[in-house]
Amino acid sequence: MQAVFAGGEVGLAAVIAIAIAVVVPVRVEAAPDCDTTIRVLLEVRDSPMRLADRGRAHRFEVVADSRMRVDGVERSTWRGGAGASRLGGHRVPGVLSVFPQGEKLALVAEVPLEIYVAGVLMGEVPRAWEAEALRAQAVVSRSYGLHQRAARARGPYHVEANTRDQVFELSEPAETLRKAVEATRCEVLTWRGRPILAAYHSASGGRTASSQEVWGTGRAYLRSTEVKGEEVSPDTYWRTRVSRTTIGDALAAIGRDVGDIWSAQVIGRSESGRVLEIRIVGNLGDTRLSGSKFRMALGESVLKSTLFELSAEDGAFVFVGSGRGHGVGMSQWGAQAMARRGVSYREILERFYPGTKLREWGRHFGDNEEFAGR
Repeated sequence: MQAVFAGGEVGLAAVIAIAIAVVVPVRVEAAPDCDTTIRVLLEVRDSPMRLADRGRAHRFEVVADSRMRVDGVERSTWRGGAGASRLGGHRVPGVLSVFPQGEKLALVAEVPLEIYVAGVLMGEVPRAWEAEALRAQAVVSRSYGLHQRAARARGPYHVEANTRDQVFELSEPAETLRKAVEATRCEVLTWRGRPILAAYHSASGGRTASSQEVWGTGRAYLRSTEVKGEEVSPDTYWRTRVSRTTIGDALAAIGRDVGDIWSAQVIGRSESGRVLEIRIVGNLGDTRLSGSKFRMALGESVLKSTLFELSAEDGAFVFVGSGRGHGVGMSQWGAQAMARRGVSYREILERFYPGTKLREWGRHFGDNEEFAGR
């Protein structure tokens, strides 16, 4: 989703009314081992492929009618042994499943919650960061995972192991990250008793964005707020030059072909200064698209955020911007800066998710499977 050096976007539900509360830990009875599991889409591979389980190599290939063959036998899905499968030299925690997804093969692991959180920290933050920043990230990643688990309860998986959700790694977590998970064990940010959509990003460029301005729908706890101390981020200021041809090709690839590019102009900005809408004019016509869609079209590594200015220069456009990611929720570099100033992880969470409550995950969340810790 929002790896330290990348940013992603997630879909949002209807507008939630604003309520006032304070982020404080509320200790209640909870399942002591946080025995919830998260179904993680590890990767999608080309067919055919091989993988090892319980010391034996298996061959998978897609056949007609959304079925596959496993070692020559037709099956609709395949499940390995608990902790017995290996990918890329790493043991897969939990149970690995393989099933056809179009003409490819989807690999989904059912991972215990706390192991999932540790794997996300491996993919999302530097192990050398301040302990309080790592603890804040652990709570945020746990909350996000549980929110997606509820939202996608009927789907084949709850989260993807990349920036579409949260980067998840199978490698053994560093000691600092393991300690952050243990120190916050089972702690979840909630809104009206439910795990929140704990969006986050790398760096805000000085001010986070509200979910309303970026995604068009609002959540009371995802507001715009000032962020100080991000100057240590490598993406505080950035500059990139993109040719008119590259922009034209990128627009054509998403069905917005305007031919040879003549001009580009920002025609709308959000309250935090991000580009809401941009107009591109070419010899075949013109098109308007949101700053987020324009960024996705060019590539999130090209335009690191939508907080930018643009100008024309010798057959190209120059983008000068700040921050990285969509800008909603917690700034990871902002959290690190706060931790270096001696701010606790609870105060960091209160800053970026106002009005939420910090609670222990457990049976008290309700009887529905997605909130029962089962």
